[in-house]
Amino acid sequence: MKNRMRRLRVNAAMRALVRETKVDIDDLVYPVFVIEGENIKNPIDSMPGIFQYSIDRLGEELDRITAAGIPAILLFGIPAHKDEMGSEAYHDEGITQRAIRSIKASAPDLLVIADVCLCEYTSHGHCGVVCGEEILNDETLPLLSKMAVSVARAGADMIAPSDMMDGRVAAIRRALDENGFHNRAIMAYSAKFASAYYAPFRDAAHSAPGFGDRKTYQMDGANRREAVRECLLDIEEGADIIMVKPALAYLDVLREAAQRTDYPLAVYNVSGEYAMVKAAAANGWIDEQKIVMENLLSMKRAGAKIIITYHALDAAVWLNEK
Repeated sequence: MKNRMRRLRVNAAMRALVRETKVDIDDLVYPVFVIEGENIKNPIDSMPGIFQYSIDRLGEELDRITAAGIPAILLFGIPAHKDEMGSEAYHDEGITQRAIRSIKASAPDLLVIADVCLCEYTSHGHCGVVCGEEILNDETLPLLSKMAVSVARAGADMIAPSDMMDGRVAAIRRALDENGFHNRAIMAYSAKFASAYYAPFRDAAHSAPGFGDRKTYQMDGANRREAVRECLLDIEEGADIIMVKPALAYLDVLREAAQRTDYPLAVYNVSGEYAMVKAAAANGWIDEQKIVMENLLSMKRAGAKIIITYHALDAAVWLNEK
């Protein structure tokens, strides 16, 4: 028989030799939650193994991250004070800004990506300025720009706007450039869908909306072509990296974006996806390591260069054991 596909599957060495896609530790970004207070390490019940840390306890997590060889973290701050305008988001002494300075002092080579959004900082839990029950787009842009400049000033290596306001990438790029941060990269949450997969994150970040939902600004899960337009528009506005979020239910969007642009693509393997794997593994229904690595491989195969995942620490350990 001329064509025997199984010839290239005969043993582990042969399979490794012809393998098309691999997950590397350098692909991984680990989300980290930092909260006001002292001596805090709060477990997040809906996300086993994930914690909120106060700045004085953050070093424990940084030690694990750097020991595993993970190159980057995505930082979320949880303030003690919230107000309608999310003022702690762009305060130079805010929780996120102080955490960035602390991280850079203790782990200077770790790439710090700062999530830029107002939802953790607003009393109403929405990602922008609110009037009645309307989330105002253009009035939100200056506040996002102020936050971007503030976290850049604190030492963030990359800005990651996750709010889904129209025009925010252009506004942030302009503000960064005007303040001398020409070389500070933007990773845009470009195709961020209004998803039920985010529920455990809202426990972690204390960011559930106080009324309504986020469907007037986050994307409709039915719209693949619109998602690609969002990605291309963010590139036009100045994004250096574009992201699809969530991951597993939207790999078709990721694949199409990869076919339409040669810009680096990120994907966010979100809290609900993580929680489902953890729950099934805890019940003995799946092999956690095999499932996690298969999921991550699917994201790389679909076109992601960067994978933001709560599995990053475990995955790095498994990859180091090879």
